[in-house]
Amino acid sequence: MTRIVRCVIPNSRANRRWRLQFRFAVHAGWSRVPELWSLGHTTRMTTIAIVGDYKAENQSHVATSDAVGHCSAALGLAVEHRWVGTEELARPEGMKRLAEFSGFWIAPGSPYKSMVGALSAIRMAREQRIPLLGTCGGFQHIILEYARNVLGFADAEHEETDPQASRRFISRLTCSLVGRTMRITLQPDSLVARNYGRTEIQEQYRCSFGVNPEYEDVLRSSTLRIVGSDDEGVARVVELAGHPFFVGTLFVPQLTSARSAPHPLISGFVKACSYDRVA
Repeated sequence: MTRIVRCVIPNSRANRRWRLQFRFAVHAGWSRVPELWSLGHTTRMTTIAIVGDYKAENQSHVATSDAVGHCSAALGLAVEHRWVGTEELARPEGMKRLAEFSGFWIAPGSPYKSMVGALSAIRMAREQRIPLLGTCGGFQHIILEYARNVLGFADAEHEETDPQASRRFISRLTCSLVGRTMRITLQPDSLVARNYGRTEIQEQYRCSFGVNPEYEDVLRSSTLRIVGSDDEGVARVVELAGHPFFVGTLFVPQLTSARSAPHPLISGFVKACSYDRVA
């Protein structure tokens, strides 16, 4: 039976975390309410920025928001997420908006309204060691930001937004992966494999663009490691060596997250965002 509880807590900044902790405790199960309530004086709120241009009709966007709730509740962490539009980040002083967040999730939904906004958030996370997860379009733009600002390919482009570009680091896949579920093999020593607890996984895709095969060897010799590949050896997962959590997946892990089975990679991301809050 569904239990409905009305709990009125004064609407102030000081009490905001109490309301969210109570909500997450209820989501996790009634047995967690006293436990999380008792953490009120020692646990601070963790806030995650979901960078993307939210559309309610986009299944991947809805799943992104839901997955944060699944994982934070299961972990017993007080976590809030907010969507931040890419155009907002491209405005003067727009990047200051991200200062309040503990981690960034670069959401699916490419092409973004502002590529500059998305790339700026990725660069900030990379340079300032802020936990970052990029899925689908987020993965593609992690590659693009790294190619431009680390590998020195200032003209690196995405074929979806500039099909005539001479250096298309992200190109159209020979076979669209939209709606497909495929096997990925992970590098045993990778952070991603440790989060999954295994080296072979099955995941869903919603994309038609990926790493241009012409540039895979360049990536393989860099610190942005290719740590997950499909059965044909094509790059599907990357992570940045030496970073607390900087991961990109071409697949969309949030589509398989559920309240009863939170996704392990997203749980790892949420923990990374919350680490300094509960340490």
